[in-house]
Amino acid sequence: MRRLRRATDADVGALTDAEVVARSVREPETFAAIFDRHAPHIHRYLARRLGSAAADDLVAETFLAAFRRRDRFDTGCPNARPWLYGIATNLVAQQRRTEEREYRLRQAYHPATSEASPADRVAAEVTARSLRRHLLDALAGLADGDRDVLLLVAWEDLTYEEVAAALAIPVGTVRSRLNRARRLLRDRLGGEPADTIEEVLSNG
Repeated sequence: MRRLRRATDADVGALTDAEVVARSVREPETFAAIFDRHAPHIHRYLARRLGSAAADDLVAETFLAAFRRRDRFDTGCPNARPWLYGIATNLVAQQRRTEEREYRLRQAYHPATSEASPADRVAAEVTARSLRRHLLDALAGLADGDRDVLLLVAWEDLTYEEVAAALAIPVGTVRSRLNRARRLLRDRLGGEPADTIEEVLSNG
């Protein structure tokens, strides 16, 4: 993206993502504003799925792919982030084995926090760490599409409609995949309450 990061007009900051992308078709350097707005979120998502090293490379690939496809962006969507999540998720799909290996590594190693926990949180922390290990193993066993939907909702707080736009699937499919993924996780985690699973997953 370095070649895209040239100065843009002062008024770009007031434009919606859709307006920026549309303008970038005529003025390619304007697309740098999309990178500035969304790169940290896309990097975080990729790092949680594949690790920081892979994320550094894939975030650049995500935005380069988006830049090349900018003339096909649906300008009826003011926010480009779901579109970017979709591109990033497709790149993750090309590295499924790497993703599953990352889950196994995270299951095997969870460093202790640098700060001591208050006494009344020790038991909860121990329980969460144990559940997290099993959760990561269960995530690796989900179907690819179910895992994509679950993580976009749990990690990135996307709405069902935004997930549907990101993955180019109907909202009904998002709902069914999410329900199936949550049910499978509960089954594999011995019937842990859904809210407990969601809390551990969101902090994963």
